[in-house]
Amino acid sequence: MSGAGSFSRFPGRRAGIKSGCTIPLISHDRALGVLGVARLSENPFTEADAELLTEVGKQVAIAVENALAYREIDALKNKLQEEKLYLQEEIRTEYNFQEIVGTSATLKRALQDVETVAPTDSTVLIFGETGTGKEPIARALHNLSGRREHTLVKVNCAAIPTGLLESEMFGHEKGAFTGAVEQRKGRFELAHRGTIFLDEVEEIPLELQPKLLRVLQEHEFERLGSGKTIRVDVRVVAATNADLAQMVAEKKFRSDLYYRLNVFPVSLPALRERTEDIPLLINFFAQKFAQQMKKPIKTIPSETMTQLTAYSWPGNIRELQNLIERAVILSRGSVLEVPLAESKQSANGNPANQLQGPTKLEAVEREHILKVLRETGWVIGGPTGAAARLGLNRTTLNHRMRKLGINRPQLQES
Repeated sequence: MSGAGSFSRFPGRRAGIKSGCTIPLISHDRALGVLGVARLSENPFTEADAELLTEVGKQVAIAVENALAYREIDALKNKLQEEKLYLQEEIRTEYNFQEIVGTSATLKRALQDVETVAPTDSTVLIFGETGTGKEPIARALHNLSGRREHTLVKVNCAAIPTGLLESEMFGHEKGAFTGAVEQRKGRFELAHRGTIFLDEVEEIPLELQPKLLRVLQEHEFERLGSGKTIRVDVRVVAATNADLAQMVAEKKFRSDLYYRLNVFPVSLPALRERTEDIPLLINFFAQKFAQQMKKPIKTIPSETMTQLTAYSWPGNIRELQNLIERAVILSRGSVLEVPLAESKQSANGNPANQLQGPTKLEAVEREHILKVLRETGWVIGGPTGAAARLGLNRTTLNHRMRKLGINRPQLQES
């Protein structure tokens, strides 16, 4: 146990070590390492010393084994914590708009499609204008599937800067790029055995689309900065408010990815196509926000309901929800005071020139967009641009600006 004869050739002699003893660390027939003990005196290690160190080595081996087990448990705990934090964030962002409300035939057809495809693992592509409720439909698909016990992970492809989208979706290794100070799992890994929801999928850059196509077809990918292949079992639900077929024709979206995403399309109707649902939604949101704000709202004027039902709702359910929330805030009694009540006022006292509800609401929307554009120096995209401030993507904001007749002012020469 003590190599006294050959110890003269030991490099530690230069540090003053004159004798040593090494004991293997073994636990459950598994070699974990070696315990080395040295002396600065000439006294060699005896058999009694070796027996004592052997007993010490057994205890050290147990401690090392426990430490290794703790590290494995800690790694699993960190993964669970990542999922827990992600789910908590999802709960915070989803709490205000999870429910699907309506009885119209167009909505029922969409929900029947959801009920049909949900139990399968097929990829679903949800079509619908901004604010039609694509996210709650994706959640319904997940909750009705066999994956409901696992994570539903969201990726808003328009909200993540292009340069970070690959890392966000597929993860990265430490040092993969400037600022990558540690390894990070991507959304696809977090969604293993669950569902991933790719919202505004049309915003995925062309150069990243082949990697997404590979995950859809082969269920594998590599983290950014790594050559190691990772396999995942993930169901993909995508959503778009764009005409992907037109984007394919214009070479702005890969045709093979489009066909792979469009396995089972679900089309959501715009709110103007389900006007019979508008009173139900108004009552639902009014009750919901009244409870949250502890407001004693009990009635909604019939004239207000008529005006809101007649409005075209270009922002769909999201626009209606935001308006009712604002109305509840403004209401001071038991009657819901919707801002459209101001539309009764005539600009010049002539009834022929009175503003109708839709016109008044569009005017308010136009002024609000103009205000934000001025505050951002007419910068539309980017994390601090007008689109981000308004909670819209660039294409939606550009569309609204064209519809409302908003044009960027020409710079005057000095």
